[in-house]
Amino acid sequence: MKNLKLLTAIVIFSATVYSCKNKTEPQIKTIEVEETIAKNEIADDAILAKAEFNIAGMTCAMGCAKTIEKKLAKMEGVKFAKVDFDKKSAIVEYDEAIVTSSSLESTVTNAGDTYSVNNMKILSSFSND
Repeated sequence: MKNLKLLTAIVIFSATVYSCKNKTEPQIKTIEVEETIAKNEIADDAILAKAEFNIAGMTCAMGCAKTIEKKLAKMEGVKFAKVDFDKKSAIVEYDEAIVTSSSLESTVTNAGDTYSVNNMKILSSFSND
């Protein structure tokens, strides 16, 4: 009786193992994805301004600085934005007809509870070349 149970268990185990070994090829599915990156279009005749300011409250380069930089760059009218974590500063080039220094400051402060802007310097009225 013990041998019969052992033999039955071996047969069931062997049947299970061999029946699960299908030699099917994995399916490869190709999905076309259209990547769209929003780029701010600045008019050729736009009067550009550049703001340089310090940002207090950043604690890391990847989280804080990159988050602020992305939010500034996505603003309508912003041509260029760069946040330097090591210097705790930012440089933003923008169309002064659309963006103001107060809107830049509110974008930074709205990016996180701990961020604040100080020592903002504006260089205005240079051409869009």
